[in-house]
Amino acid sequence: MPQESEHIKCLIIGSGPAGYTAAIYAARADLKPVLYTGIVPGGQLTQTTEVENFPGYPDGVQGPEMMEDFRKQAERFGTDIRFGYITSVDFSGDVHKVVVDGERTLTADTVIIATGATAKWLGLESEQKYNGFGVSACAVCDGFFFKGQDIAIVGAGDTAAEEATYLAKLASKVHMLVRRDEFRASKAMQHRVLNTPNIVIHYNTETKEIVGDGQNVTGVLVYNNQTLEESVLPVTGFFVAIGHKPNTELFHGILDMDANGYLITKPDSTRTNIEGVFACGDVQDHIYRQAVTAAGTGCMAALEAERYLAAKEYTIA
Repeated sequence: MPQESEHIKCLIIGSGPAGYTAAIYAARADLKPVLYTGIVPGGQLTQTTEVENFPGYPDGVQGPEMMEDFRKQAERFGTDIRFGYITSVDFSGDVHKVVVDGERTLTADTVIIATGATAKWLGLESEQKYNGFGVSACAVCDGFFFKGQDIAIVGAGDTAAEEATYLAKLASKVHMLVRRDEFRASKAMQHRVLNTPNIVIHYNTETKEIVGDGQNVTGVLVYNNQTLEESVLPVTGFFVAIGHKPNTELFHGILDMDANGYLITKPDSTRTNIEGVFACGDVQDHIYRQAVTAAGTGCMAALEAERYLAAKEYTIA
């Protein structure tokens, strides 16, 4: 059995923009935060190339470089950053318990969850090969790079419809690949897509392979799942919009979640249904999913953790 060995005032789980921002604010509030990076230190942005929409980087920045800047700033204020993965949690008592790497148990007065969400992919080898070089799972993040170009997007739900209409404002033509003979999106979103002239809808169409020249995307090989006829669409960008999966398996049955697994926080707050446990970033945001909004909620979580501890100490005193 894991042995208790350390008590922490503020534990942060996750190391993306939300986690690192929470760490910066918590450290400046003298909460002596300990941050566990998780399996992917830096989160989704470490798998991103150019980031041009985060304030403070007028010339843009590479995703991994940006997260390294976040890490350094958190460390400068005294955050104890550790490489490790939380394997189980127990939030049933006043003091919260977590197990790290299945071996070591820690206790914490407050826990900030910033485990993020993971984009769902089609599972193609070429999809990963060209990820960041024409393949993207975020239209708002990367659509700007494809101004005036022909691109494709795969998906049929509200997210895909919204991203397709967003991309249509930038691209010359958007090929929308829909696996069935109808959309899953709401009627309102369908109406927006159908009334956008430069969106071409391909029903009963699936992606077989991303085509490229070894460096960048040059097209997408698709097939009609009714006729099995194949064709290549000449595009320079390929967007995957089949949803995201919040990294919340660890908290099932413990924290309140919506039907898709996103953590539910109190209105205008990062507080969860468990006192002293806060959630920030993409793990509780299925709407915006941007680095800057994640950082904003990371700030909120740290401020709320500090206020929670201050109120608790005052009550005890």
